[in-house]
Amino acid sequence: MEHSPPLENIWEISGDLWEQIEPVLLEADPPKATGRKRVDQRRLLNGVIYKMRTGCQWNNLPKELGDDSTIHRAFQRWVRLGVFARVWAMVEESQGVAGPTGTGNGSAAPSAKPKTGQQGAVASQPRRTS
Repeated sequence: MEHSPPLENIWEISGDLWEQIEPVLLEADPPKATGRKRVDQRRLLNGVIYKMRTGCQWNNLPKELGDDSTIHRAFQRWVRLGVFARVWAMVEESQGVAGPTGTGNGSAAPSAKPKTGQQGAVASQPRRTS
């Protein structure tokens, strides 16, 4: 695969790269036949990439990338479906940063494993009693 020119910023994917990623997302996570119109998947992916590359909290994503909750839900769905690791590898490969572990240059690619051992569960801290 030829390397794409460096990203103009660290979160917007190029048209050429999107042409490779879109079919992967559509195959693994096709839109539902009924219900609300689907949010732009490319914009969601840009939001996820921004989060992974900057390390910011989900609720601190820039508003121009979309609703933080929507982006986070898409990310969780892609991880659950096993598609995010494939997409992230494509992003890194296009930039020439893929390393021997598949996570590239130490970027913040998630392990896709919930910390508590239950899918979707959140580790909680004990409540203080006064």
